[in-house]
Amino acid sequence: MPSPITAGLHCLFLLVTACCQTSQDSNLDPFFQYVIDSALGKESFQSEMQRQKRNILTFDFPPPEHTVDIEVSLMDSSFLEPIKEYFKNLNLPISTNISNVEMTVSSINITTVCLPSGENNSCCFCENGYAWPNAVCSDLITCPSASPAPALLCGYMKEMPFYGPYCEPQTKDLCAIGEPIVMNMSVRLDTDFSDDLRNSSSEQYKKYKADIEKAFNDSYKCLPGFVSGTVTGFRPGSVFVNYEVKAGAASFDQIASANKMVPQFLPAVYQLNPTTFTTEITNQTNFTVSPVDISEGDTVKLTCEINSTSDNVTWYHFDQIISTSFRYSIERKITRTISRTISTLKIINITKEDYGTYSCIFTKSDSSHRLIYKATKPVKVFPLHITANLNDTDVTCNSPEMQTNSPLLSCCIDRHLPSLTGDWKVNGAINITGVSSFSANCTEYKLNINESLCPPEKSGTVTTYTCELQTGHGARRSQNIRVTYLRTAHVTISSSTNSSVSEGYAFNLTCESDVSNYDSISWKIQSGNSTRRVDCDTCIKNSRFPATSVLTVKTATQDWSGTFICTFSQKHLESSANMTIEVISLPLKQNILINPIAASILCKVQQALECCINASTMEDYKVTFMVPGNAVQVGKKKTGNLFCYMYNYTETECNTKKEITVYCKFINRIGQEVNSERIRLNLIPDKDVSCSDSIGIGREEDILVKRCQELNNPDYFTRGNKTYKCSNKSWKVERNDCLSVPISNLLTNAESLVNSPDAKATLPNYLAELKEKTEKEQNTINSSPANLGAIITILGMISSIPADAEKLTVQNFLSTVDFIVADSTAKAWEDLNKDKIIKSSSLLHSVENFSLRLQPVNNTIPLVFANTLQLQGIVVTENNMDYKKNFSSTENLTVNVLIGEAEIHTLTQNSTIVSVMYSKLGQILPQNESAYVNGLLITTTVSSNRSEKFNINMTFAKKNLSLKMPQCVFWNFTLNIHGGGWDTRGCRPTEVDEHVICSCNHLTSFSILMSPDKSSQVILDYITYIGLAISILSLVVCIIIESLVWKYVTNNTTSYMRHVCILNIATSLLIADIWFIVTASINDQNQQISRGICFVATFFIHLFYLCVFFWMLSLGLILFYRLVFILHNTSKTAQKAVAFCLGYGCPFVIAVITIAVTLPRNNYTRKDVCWLNWKDSKALLAFVIPALIIVAMNLFITAIVIIKILRPTIGDRSNRQERNSLFQIGKSVAILTPLLGLTWGFGLATIIKNSHRAFHILFALLNTLQGLFILVFGTLWDKRIQEALLKRNSMSKWSSQQTKSTSLILVTPMLAMSYPFSRTFNNLCGKTGKYRVSSSEPSSSSSENISKSYSLLN
Repeated sequence: MPSPITAGLHCLFLLVTACCQTSQDSNLDPFFQYVIDSALGKESFQSEMQRQKRNILTFDFPPPEHTVDIEVSLMDSSFLEPIKEYFKNLNLPISTNISNVEMTVSSINITTVCLPSGENNSCCFCENGYAWPNAVCSDLITCPSASPAPALLCGYMKEMPFYGPYCEPQTKDLCAIGEPIVMNMSVRLDTDFSDDLRNSSSEQYKKYKADIEKAFNDSYKCLPGFVSGTVTGFRPGSVFVNYEVKAGAASFDQIASANKMVPQFLPAVYQLNPTTFTTEITNQTNFTVSPVDISEGDTVKLTCEINSTSDNVTWYHFDQIISTSFRYSIERKITRTISRTISTLKIINITKEDYGTYSCIFTKSDSSHRLIYKATKPVKVFPLHITANLNDTDVTCNSPEMQTNSPLLSCCIDRHLPSLTGDWKVNGAINITGVSSFSANCTEYKLNINESLCPPEKSGTVTTYTCELQTGHGARRSQNIRVTYLRTAHVTISSSTNSSVSEGYAFNLTCESDVSNYDSISWKIQSGNSTRRVDCDTCIKNSRFPATSVLTVKTATQDWSGTFICTFSQKHLESSANMTIEVISLPLKQNILINPIAASILCKVQQALECCINASTMEDYKVTFMVPGNAVQVGKKKTGNLFCYMYNYTETECNTKKEITVYCKFINRIGQEVNSERIRLNLIPDKDVSCSDSIGIGREEDILVKRCQELNNPDYFTRGNKTYKCSNKSWKVERNDCLSVPISNLLTNAESLVNSPDAKATLPNYLAELKEKTEKEQNTINSSPANLGAIITILGMISSIPADAEKLTVQNFLSTVDFIVADSTAKAWEDLNKDKIIKSSSLLHSVENFSLRLQPVNNTIPLVFANTLQLQGIVVTENNMDYKKNFSSTENLTVNVLIGEAEIHTLTQNSTIVSVMYSKLGQILPQNESAYVNGLLITTTVSSNRSEKFNINMTFAKKNLSLKMPQCVFWNFTLNIHGGGWDTRGCRPTEVDEHVICSCNHLTSFSILMSPDKSSQVILDYITYIGLAISILSLVVCIIIESLVWKYVTNNTTSYMRHVCILNIATSLLIADIWFIVTASINDQNQQISRGICFVATFFIHLFYLCVFFWMLSLGLILFYRLVFILHNTSKTAQKAVAFCLGYGCPFVIAVITIAVTLPRNNYTRKDVCWLNWKDSKALLAFVIPALIIVAMNLFITAIVIIKILRPTIGDRSNRQERNSLFQIGKSVAILTPLLGLTWGFGLATIIKNSHRAFHILFALLNTLQGLFILVFGTLWDKRIQEALLKRNSMSKWSSQQTKSTSLILVTPMLAMSYPFSRTFNNLCGKTGKYRVSSSEPSSSSSENISKSYSLLN
């Protein structure tokens, strides 16, 4: 081996030689080969030189300078220091000339020293002042065999042969110089955790910290740019050590290599686990977001880049891992040549929900170490709001101003975006374009208005202008600006008549527009300074193609006079045309009063004829009477409140009987005319005249019809007429159809109202007036079918006017209906319903029309009550589930209406459903003979067009539970030649206990009809007829028996008065029963009884039934008198006078007062039977109250009798006959009184609503058998009568009686009639005994009677 000095010389020679040669022209290989071979051996030197020779790195001309790196390999490391010392001591520079090239060696420096370390590896060190270049910083791996001594330089592993690069002079860009980074690291010690390690001031904490930090500093010092290693804390889980290492950017392998050295420097007692190292680097990731300003809809790229390779990368949004999906895509790229990893997260169509913190985490690990690169960045997403200067705008195409100054459309966003672009699109039938421009964050569009592009038929067309802004990164937003192109319409108006029209005539105005797409059409009338809107839905008919509005006035009035303005409205544009129409006065036909209306005339005798009109008119008419074969013009004369035109007509042709018609013709100044109603004149011969007075002339049965005069002022006339009939040579009022002045005025105002242009606005005030005056005229309406009919006519007219559903308006209408269906109007309704047009049907139709045309107020229909009527309803909306309304009358009858959800959904939005309940009107409508309305009447109407079938369910409560066979019916207005009638079609009944459920498939007015139980009625009929026959027969037998035994049983005053009472009871009951059975039989045969006969029958039935009770009272009072007033004796005459006054006088007074009070009000009798009224006047109380009082008094007397008989006082004494008489009286009173009381007690039960059938049967049975009870208990039960009857069976006794009877007849010629009927009459009057010739029984004096009374009491 050559010596160190030889080797150094060789190196110096080589260096000098290399410095003196240029790389282009020097061939040093032979020379290098020689030197190396001679000094170090040929083979080794040659191979080393071939591997280590480098080109010149730096050139600086002139003179050229070259830096040459030369690797010197030594077999013995002991030569290293001497060689380093040798080169250090050389005197430089050294100049030499090699091949005529001057070369100077300026410096020789040793930069890198490598020592062998294992097979094919060496441990290399940089000399002082040198450092490894950046290109190899990440590849520097600490030598594992490095000495733990901190003073030694750090060595790094290099593979052999070592091709560089070598250490370079230190600069700020090299590995050893630069800003250190912080690596958060942790490692586990497999020892038990102590709480002292939580306390940084504890000794254990300090010791652990000192020992471990020392080991960390020694282990990581060789990391590039190492600064320090610091323990930051301990945590349990065995013992985890958290620490920070500040150094340059180190690679995974460098950190792993340094980790492996930690156990070498840390004492084994700490039991460090070398496989638990974890490193987290947070500030070495290049995290970028593109674009910087993010808008909703952009496609955003988030890029993380680290200067290291990574096994895995994970993206987080907040704490949620982001997975690849249709909106999220993740891409990873690794560049191994320069150790770089790039990961990109792409978010497509980003939204506001995507804002927040995003994190990228790179991980790389092996069996002992895990390295984490983590970076976090917030992402803000801004909404891309576009604000338009106009949302919707209207443009008038044919407006000169608009064509000159056309609108500018613009769209802007609220912030500046560099890449923002904009575009405009036009979509619409009218293609008007413009010029677009862009400035800052706004795009603008200037319209070019062209009238030719906007024809009239397209007026109102909407063109949509869409501005679209794009950010350049995928986000785009658009905003629509709707432009409605309008055109000022050309409107014309024409009339069907000239500019003048007469009152009562029809005319129409036609308004046309060239713009068909109008929003609304309105009509107004301007008269003077006032302008009124024509609010008449039935008067105006609009069409769109062509755009036409026709105003039809069927009956012109002064209200229609003025300038008509027709206005077509479209958006804010209004286009109008006008025409003036003057309405000339002309009386309406119905307002011309004629007199007479129908009359009889004589030949060649003048007949005064009149045609009158209201005197308020200012027009001077030409009036002509049109008589057969002639036209006579007449003048006017003011009569009261009228202008009357009079003509005296004389008929000259007297040969034939004929009817003459005359009328008057009114002609106004424009030549239009109106004819009055016809005056009918009947020509009659003089000899046939029966009636002749100021009213007129006529034959018997002739009819005379005249106009009506006001009652208090004959010079003033009112509407209607009065019909007279010639009867018995005098005129009698046959029918009075005169209207009262208030109702006449109401009718006239109603006719004006329905023909008024502002009928809807005026209607509420008119309804208030109608309700007020109807209430005031209630008494007049009750007695006048004409006035009642006029109110019904008024309601029919105004029901055609749509009314706002204000509660007061509806209340006034329903209250008016309630007034005219009151019970007090029953008689007037009976007369009205006899006419061809059934007025009750008309009234029902009017209420239906009114409810159908109700207009909601604030989208509601109010709940309205009006005594016998109720109204409820709804407005159909999307939220309606069903229609369910409950109604209840004052009589506690109910009806429920239900329309299901399926039916509701077939109706149009904002349509109405209205139901009206009536508790009286159903009874007024004509009914079937065999069925009766047995519940409430309910009307339901729907304002919208609907399908033919419309299901509705109604639940009716029964009024009379005894009626059977329920039918669900509706009022069909088309039946009976449009008079109306009940119909069952489309309805199905279901009976449930006390209710009937009606399911119908259409709408109108519904109720239920039910029939009486005919089997029960038959039973009652049989009981009535059989019982009354038995009763009458019994009463006749009773009277006969009393006549036969009269003288045997009336031998003392007490017995005498008893039999007088029994006989009168029987007679009164017999008369009452006969009247009862006669009226009942007539009613059953449905015979028409005049009201007069019914009143008479009721009077006598009432009278004689009361007589029965009052004679029962007389019987009781006699008993009471004989027992209580023992020492007092009253004559037989006085007792008879009192008894007759009580038995017939009191009933007569009560009966007369009853008929006097109730008959004028037409509620004395019931409507269906001849008996006292209960429902309206409570006249039945005139029988019930006296009867109950008498029953109570007789029961009291009976109790006194029983007490006196059971407890006689001392001194009471009576003979046997007196005792028997008193006993019979007491027995009769005690038995008959409960029976009579019980009978009428059941009678009271029958008038109670829904009373049980048993009460009716018991009442009929007991009532009809009263005669039998009187016969049995009042007569046959008397032992003295029984004995007297037995005595009369002997022939001798009968002959003796016959002789006495003959004597009696001779003595009393005034009573000369066949026996026993004459005696019966005398007995009834209490006269028997006065004319008796002989008697087997002695008479009793007053003194004897007193003693007998005392004996009886004893």
